[in-house]
Amino acid sequence: MLGGGALAELAATLRASRGLAGKRDIAAVAARLDLSVDSAVAVGDDCAAIPDGDGFLLLAIEGLMNEFVARDAWFAGWCGVMVNVSDVAAMGGRPIAVVDALWAAGEESAAPVLAGLRAASETYRVPVVGGHTNTRTGGGQLAVAILGRAKRLLTSFDARPRDRLVAAIDLRGRYREPFANWEAATDAPPARLNADLEILPGLAESGLATTAKDISQGGLIGTAMMLAECSRVGAAIDVTRVPRPQGAPLERWLQTFPSFGFLLAVPPANAMAVLARFRDRGIAAADIGEFTADQRITIADGAGEETLWDFAREPLIGCVRGEIFA
Repeated sequence: MLGGGALAELAATLRASRGLAGKRDIAAVAARLDLSVDSAVAVGDDCAAIPDGDGFLLLAIEGLMNEFVARDAWFAGWCGVMVNVSDVAAMGGRPIAVVDALWAAGEESAAPVLAGLRAASETYRVPVVGGHTNTRTGGGQLAVAILGRAKRLLTSFDARPRDRLVAAIDLRGRYREPFANWEAATDAPPARLNADLEILPGLAESGLATTAKDISQGGLIGTAMMLAECSRVGAAIDVTRVPRPQGAPLERWLQTFPSFGFLLAVPPANAMAVLARFRDRGIAAADIGEFTADQRITIADGAGEETLWDFAREPLIGCVRGEIFA
């Protein structure tokens, strides 16, 4: 239990967080691009999914924050691959290749970014097959896109009321200061990292889960909100049950971007089997709540409950299947 008015303060902090503010920008952009056409997976998921034979091609892109590229260039290059691989896994897929777009103020500035990109490419066994480079600009910017493939999809649009909300996070790491990045990959054995990621397509192909999302810059709470909104449901989250490293403040942890972190909507009958898949590989996994029919996001601590967001009053990313709300 957090005690006193701490739960209300936590809700207010999360509601005003920078990560959540960034996610709110999605609705206006999607509306301007007229991305409301329904497809295999509607706009708002981790990847676009394009039907292809007996499966789906997966396409995603990530842009790295300029301040991150400037302050931790090598890790920014690494993350360009890592976060895209995570997006593909969250869709139940496996990566094929990446391309990058890099701007830098000279070859010397570009070098650490490219070194990190190459290291992650080798670790995750995903080749860099092309891209765009400009080393004659005033500052550094990086974007990386990925192509993957899935036999069966995990989506953000298929959570149902009474599904269990499962969080799976690799806690074998540390904060990469000063950013809220939990780094649990660069020192890990490549074989282990790739086998861990294989859990997600395994869950899709076994039918144990149909809904997942990787924990992104919005943190665990922001990611749960996006997943719930896409599925037209709410979520009741017990923050005391969230897997958390020893010594990490709860407020910071709920806004953290982990190297390996996923949320899944799981039918109650499958919850124990899904948890076991992660735990068998040393990944912390817990049932942290339930999806609800009331379209509210609430957080609880075992003694009290606070409403964090009500989609009936205000959208977050504004994306549900076949619709975009500006």
